[in-house]
Amino acid sequence: MSAPTHTRPHPATRAGAAGRLPWWALALPVLAFTALLALILNPSDAHAATGDPAITHLFERVHQLIAR
Repeated sequence: MSAPTHTRPHPATRAGAAGRLPWWALALPVLAFTALLALILNPSDAHAATGDPAITHLFERVHQLIAR
């Protein structure tokens, strides 16, 4: 008794516009990263416990370098 043979499925075609990410799939992570970076660089807006002065000094220095 012979077993039935299966044919290979057709190779996947390149997806057109349906294969692309929507605009918000990139915009939302960028927006979240920017907001968190702004909180780190401007600690007066973040009302958290005071951190290590060395870390604060480092972030202030980075902020000064970026602001140039």
